[in-house]
This record gives sequence, structure tokens and C-alpha cells, in this order.
Amino acid sequence: MDELRKVIKLRVKSLNDLARMAASVIALGQPTYIVRFRDSDKVIYGLLAVFRDYFNLHGIPLLYYYVDDSKSLEGNYIVIKNDEVGERVEVSKGVKPGYISIPIIDLVETPEFLT
Repeated sequence: MDELRKVIKLRVKSLNDLARMAASVIALGQPTYIVRFRDSDKVIYGLLAVFRDYFNLHGIPLLYYYVDDSKSLEGNYIVIKNDEVGERVEVSKGVKPGYISIPIIDLVETPEFLT
């Protein structure tokens, strides 16, 4: 059996960046979710992806992630709406009409392949 390849981590500047990326994937019809886990005193929000067909590799595993130093974001969804007024991103306890809703999946511990 092949060794489990660790992911390449790409830190994004804001939660809005992560939400925007997830929303673009959802808009293409791909089911998407955000994982949330603790790493020391920080909360990490992440989106797992695969960079396909990189040279002779079948894909490179990627983790786009945002670090919440304040640990103040509570909720089960990241909701995003983009219209003529602008972009609105928030963490919500539920879905909102007119918004793209991205579920947040809480992990009990950091998976080994993410360390």
C-alpha cells in the first residue's frame, strides 16, 4: 500500500477568501464543506482540494486554510452572498435564503495527514 501523502498547506488571508473559494466550487455543482479543528490555541478552518494531473502525479492534496486567532466564530455554516451591494460572508447557526450555505464539519482532532 502506498504511503499516505501529506497535504500541501496554503494559508489564505481571510475567512472571506476561504468562503469565496468554497462557493465557487459549489456553484460548479460539487458538494463542498469546510472542516474546523483546534491546533494549540487556534481554530483552523480548512477546505480540502486536489490539484489534478500535476506532471506525472495523479493529484496533489491541498488544504486551503484560515486561522481564527480570536476563536470567536460560532456556527454550523459559512454563508456567502454576492450581489450588486457587495460580498457578505458570515458564520451562521443555520442556512439563510438567498445565500450559498457551506456546512462546517467539526473534527475532534487534527487528522494525521494534516500535521
